[in-house]
Amino acid sequence: MSVRESLLAVLTLGPAYGAQLHAELLSRLGHRRDINVGQIYATLDRLGKNALVRDSGTTSDGLPLYELTSAGRLAAREWLSVVGPAQLDWNEMLDQLLVASSLPGVNLDTLLAQHRELWAAPLLQQVEQESVQDALATASEDELRAAALRWLDACERAAESATAISRPLSDARPRRGRRPAA
Repeated sequence: MSVRESLLAVLTLGPAYGAQLHAELLSRLGHRRDINVGQIYATLDRLGKNALVRDSGTTSDGLPLYELTSAGRLAAREWLSVVGPAQLDWNEMLDQLLVASSLPGVNLDTLLAQHRELWAAPLLQQVEQESVQDALATASEDELRAAALRWLDACERAAESATAISRPLSDARPRRGRRPAA
C-alpha cells in the first residue's frame, strides 16, 4: 500500500495529527489492512523532509498537527487523478480507489475509467508458454484482470447509488496506546 500517497490524499481534508491519520486510513480502506502507527509517523517525517507536509501547530492537548504544503497538495491531486502502471496491482488499485472515493471533489468516474482501461488492456508481451507453470501464471493473470473489472463495476454501481460516498475528517479521538491482550 502506498501510505505516502494515502496520507497526502487524506491531508487534503485539512490538518490532522498522526493517530488521527492512522485511524482515517484504516477507516477509509475498510479496515482491510494493518498499518503500523509507527509507519504513519515515519512517513510523515519523510514527507516533511521532502517539503510535502509541514507542522501546523498542535491540538488543544498538545498533539502535533500536519498539513500539506503546495507541493504536497499537487502530489495528492496527481495521485487522485492519474492512474499509472503501478495501479496494475490489485492492492494499489483498491487503495487508490477506496481512499479517493472517501474524499470530496475527486472525479471518481475518471479514475474508474482509467483503471478499467488499464485492466482491460491485453498483456503487452505474450510469453511462449513452455511449461504448465507458464500456462497457470497466464490463467492467473487473466482471472485477476477479470476480477478487477468486476470490482470496478461494483465501484461504479456504489458511486451511482450512494448519496454521500465521501466524508470529512472524523472528530472522534482514536485510542492511544497498546491494545489489550486477547
